[in-house]
Amino acid sequence: MLDLTNVLAGPYCCYQLALMGAEVIKVERPGGGDLARVLGAEPNRNKAGMGVSFLAQNAEKKSVTLDMKSAKGRALLKRLVQATDVLVENFRPGVMDRLGLGYNVLREVNPNLIYCAISGFGQDGPRRGDPAYDQIVQGISGVMSITGAPDTAPYRVGYPLADTVGGMTAAFAVSAALNATPRGTYLDVAMSEAVISTMGWVVSNYLVGGVMPGAHGNENTTSAPSGTFATRDNPINIAANRDEQWQALASHLGRDDLLSNPDYSTREDRKQNRHTLREALEQTLRTRTAADWVRELNAIGVPTGQVLTVPQALADEQLSGRGLIGSVQVQGEDMKLAGSPVVMDGTRPMPKTAPPELGADNASIWTEVGLSGAEIDTLRKEGII
Repeated sequence: MLDLTNVLAGPYCCYQLALMGAEVIKVERPGGGDLARVLGAEPNRNKAGMGVSFLAQNAEKKSVTLDMKSAKGRALLKRLVQATDVLVENFRPGVMDRLGLGYNVLREVNPNLIYCAISGFGQDGPRRGDPAYDQIVQGISGVMSITGAPDTAPYRVGYPLADTVGGMTAAFAVSAALNATPRGTYLDVAMSEAVISTMGWVVSNYLVGGVMPGAHGNENTTSAPSGTFATRDNPINIAANRDEQWQALASHLGRDDLLSNPDYSTREDRKQNRHTLREALEQTLRTRTAADWVRELNAIGVPTGQVLTVPQALADEQLSGRGLIGSVQVQGEDMKLAGSPVVMDGTRPMPKTAPPELGADNASIWTEVGLSGAEIDTLRKEGII
């Protein structure tokens, strides 16, 4: 498959497919390549064109450079398309058509081509040309309006949610298209629509139930007590969603007085009085540590978990024991990278080859499509590759 994408949504899509066994050739502009090569927290890596943002989702890929604005570059892309199953791009809608490389052109080159276009808002509509930055999409899709507490919203989700969900949606769509007959397909993936699709209950509560979505902080609006609670040291999440879980929780905390309080008799009562209920429970929860409560409450069937930082989550024996994080050699250095979130027959697909340096595979890939060494040298001197 050909990866013509930049930064996150597209590269993440192609990385997931690469982990599952796809041969991914990343097609980048000469001289700079993917913008993510110069993005990340370590300036020295950025200067070397191997920024942390690039490393995160470009292992297991090959890299060629190509100026698609030139006639020779367009001809070379078509030669690559002849031998490929999938092309993924995340340019603004219309860019590939203006280059003379849109789906209608490329399907003449390869009728079985699966062409996946990832954009912020889709290939048509009044917002089709707007920039697809993650925070812009989070705002327009409604996510920010329901993130945070009533007095702090709107808040953005703390990682690039729209990019990542859009990329995973595209990977899912490509996988489905690979099993279709006939195979040639045009996939139009809008990050905003992918995000809204994941907001299932929120959207359905509004469309079907007429409930206006709102920001509820760490409270689970479907039940109580269900949310985040303070302990003596660190916060915990408790999800006592069923009556028997609520009863077990109150009894274990020695708060049978709450069970006889009419304000908390039914689920609806507890939901209406959730804040006073939380304060009452925290009077006891604050006397012990988070680890103590997690162990004891889970043992009696009350779902409970600690609220961890990212470093704590990565070090947690549950995650580390299942091997989500692997390592590859990047420029002589052992680099930790996340593998696939899927375990297949007991084995997790993991990156085995490092993210490629810009144009690292020019010689081999362009030779495979029939160019001679002399032609490759000429194209390099002309700035085409």
